[in-house]
Order: sequence, then structure tokens, then C-alpha cells
Amino acid sequence: MSLAVVFARASLGVTAPLVTVEAHLANGLPAFNIVGLPETTVKEARDRVRSALLNSGFEFPAKRITVNLAPADLPKEGGRFDLPIAIAVLAASGQLPSAMLEQLEFLGELALTGALRPIRGALPAVLAARDSKRQLVLPSDNGSEAGVIIPSPARLAPHLLAITAWLQQQGDLTAPEPVIPDHKIDATDLSDVIGQESGKRALEISAAGEHNLLLLGPPGTGKSMLASRLPGLLPPMTEEEALETAAVRSISGMGLDPERWLLRAFRQPHHSASAVALVGGGSYPKPGEISLAHNGVLFLDEMTEFERRVLDALREPLETGCVSISRAAHRVTFPARFQLIGAMNPSPCGHYEDGRSRSSSEQILRYLSKISGPFLDRFDLSVEIPLLPPGELSRSRPPGENSAAVRSRVLNARARQLARAGKTNARLGTSELDRFCPLAREDALFLEQALHQMKLSIRAWHKLIRVARTIADLAGEPAIARPHLIEALGYRAMDRLLHRLQQ
Repeated sequence: MSLAVVFARASLGVTAPLVTVEAHLANGLPAFNIVGLPETTVKEARDRVRSALLNSGFEFPAKRITVNLAPADLPKEGGRFDLPIAIAVLAASGQLPSAMLEQLEFLGELALTGALRPIRGALPAVLAARDSKRQLVLPSDNGSEAGVIIPSPARLAPHLLAITAWLQQQGDLTAPEPVIPDHKIDATDLSDVIGQESGKRALEISAAGEHNLLLLGPPGTGKSMLASRLPGLLPPMTEEEALETAAVRSISGMGLDPERWLLRAFRQPHHSASAVALVGGGSYPKPGEISLAHNGVLFLDEMTEFERRVLDALREPLETGCVSISRAAHRVTFPARFQLIGAMNPSPCGHYEDGRSRSSSEQILRYLSKISGPFLDRFDLSVEIPLLPPGELSRSRPPGENSAAVRSRVLNARARQLARAGKTNARLGTSELDRFCPLAREDALFLEQALHQMKLSIRAWHKLIRVARTIADLAGEPAIARPHLIEALGYRAMDRLLHRLQQ
């Protein structure tokens, strides 16, 4: 037969759309053409496939070979189509039976020897093949990603010859080993932090309600140390969340640690990172740090050192939970629902109103203006992390509360939120706030007066109510009371600092 059809998968964001690989052999001068919007690396598959077939002992047809990658308007990149093209050429030239090909999909990059090299984005392809009820043949080195899905529709092969023998029923391909995740949480513990009780309390509230948190204080007070403890307070990911996060890592080419794929990500980009590095992009869009932190934590240390436009690029993803990147040929959407933790100094010299400051009010305002007001408005809580009082380090103290004790309260509070609204408090919409977070009239008047005095926005009103609801959940209270509102107002350190400077 001079025509063969093989199925493969492209990579488009976190999806893996179906690609039909059609190979046709015709009489005429020998040629090898690939059509269907192939990128340069796909066009180079002609030379890799020819060498792989010859070095594997097959005959390369001396005919006019046309390979079509359909649909033609879907961009194709990478070496992932080498294997399906080789299988299609062998089937079209009669060197392989085509009876099984309708139930199979193939992905893999070929070495010149015929050995298979791993591809990027294997996990979305495995999920798509499972939904299509087909078996997916992958390189052996992609086994850790394929083993995340139980039962897995994938079969693994080290070499082209192993696949051709299997198609001719002369051998077998191995199934990926099921991945058994390690539920052990990292060793960093909240009890390691000396003092800073207000910071620990804010961290607990942030973990319980999935709130964004800003840590404000001089250098060396433990802001980064506190932020790094947040993943240990969060509940474990569900299987659906873990698969979403693993799919982003798979397409980014970072690989997947089989033992840690259920643990929440903690991403800490350097302040020199560009907007593309944080949000994602490129001619063929790749996920950025906010997508790699999906269902986890994004920590921005030394926040005032980031470029203002880079931080402002995070404003929309913080609200929508995703980021859409448009190019001339296509548009890609990456998930980006993350918890943001920021840390910064209160002034250019690092100190404020403690006898160490060398900065004037004008210098401090100019320094803080590096961060736009709308971006600061995305933080639900901002808390000051001060220098420890004299004698705090040298005195004997009982062991501090560990992360496990705090995490148990966080889990109980999360359970109340999910039972009440089906989501965490930070994700409640405006109509849901009226339904699930009603305030007594006198409490609403109290909060409105505080809002006007501090010159806060309507967004801050909603965030204060969400934080107060989380505080009530941690206390096991069915309704928001005045003490909960007062504590929520106490976590507006940045607003109070700006208010004092502007007076």
C-alpha cells in the first residue's frame, strides 16, 4: 500500500491536540517532503528518519514521499513527530502491517541509530490518548511521566526496532511503572522561626484562606524564612490539581520528579526576571514562573527591585487564574492560579522609624512608588516583620509551634470553606460575599468608616471581608464578628505606612 495514516499529538499549551500523519509514496524522482505547517525542527525530521530507517536495517523507499501533518493550520514543532513519520513511511512502503495503527498513537524523537529520545510534554499526550481510548507509544525515558496515570495507556520503547517487532507481534513493549508519590513534606518547619508571632499568624491566615501576603520589614528579620514555610502549611493537592501542575512542568521541559509530584510548587524567581520569564511567552509560547507555580506559591523577594511593568503583568493572572498569550498563528492559555507572597524593605536603606533610617519621607515615597498601587491592591494581607527586640535571641524559650499543628488548623478551616461555598475564601466573588459573609449593620458601618479613614478602595473592602471570614473559620465561628474585622484591619501595614508618609 502506498498510503498510510498514523496518529500523533502536538503540543499546544497544556493540551495535546490530535495530529494525523499521512504518508504517501508516488512514482517520480526521489524526494521527501513534509507539509502541514511544520517548524524547522519538524522539517529536519526528513534526515533523521532516513538515517534511522537505514541504520535499523529497513529499506528507505526510492520514491517521491509526501508526509502531511493534519490539521494544516496547527503549528507543529520539535522532534516529537520523528517516530510517527517513520512508522507511516514503513507502513506505506509495506514494510510494516497497518492493521493495528488505528488504535495507536506514536510520539518520539529519533536518533540517527534508530534509538528513541524523550520528548517534552508527554503527560498531556498521555491524558489525551487515554480520553481517546488509544494506546500511546513513547520513548522509555518518558516512563516517569506516563506512570503518573494509573492505569496508563502508554507503552514504552527504547528503539525503533522494538516498536516494529511489537507491531509484527514478535515482541512486547513494557508498560510504565506506576508512580508512587512521596507525601512527606519538606523538612523546613515553622518552629525554626524565632519570634515574629504576628508574621506567623498572618502566614496561617494566608494558608487557610489562600490569601496573597506581603511581608514588609528591614533586611534579616526572617521574611524569606517565613515565606519558605508556607508550602508546609498548605493542604496536599488533589489528584486533579497535581495532574494540572505536572502537565505544566511536562511542557516546560523541566521533567517530573515522580516522588514529589503531589507536593505544591514553591517558585522564587530572581528580581532580574523579565516579563516573559514570569508570565510566559516566546514565538512558540512556553509557560512562565506563574504557571510553574500553579496550585502552589510564587515568592517575590526584594519586590521593589523587580521592574514595575514586570509586576504589573501579574495583575490580570492574579484575578483570572490563567494567562493567555496571543501570537499571529495561534493563542495559548496556561493555568496560573497561584498564591503570591511578596517581601520588601520599607525604605531604600532598609529601615523606617527605628533610629536607623537614613531616608527622608520623599525618598521613601519615591522608593515605594516603584510598585504600582493597583498591584499592591492585589495583596489581601500586608504585615510588618520588625527587628527582634534586644535579648530575644539569647533568652531561653520553649519550642515554638511546629508546622504540623498549624497545618491541622488550616485543614479544618479549609474544610469549613469548602463545605460552605465549595471554594476557598480568597476565590469568593462579590455575590458570594453577600451570601456567605454577611455583616451586622453596625459592623458594616465600622468597616466602612475604617475604609474611609485609611483611604482604601472597594477592592480592599472585599478583601477585608474575605480575610475576616478566614479568621472566623480558624476560630470555628459561624459568623464574622467585630474582633475578626479588627484583626483583618491590622493586616494592612502597607496602607498605614503610605498613609503616614502622605500626611
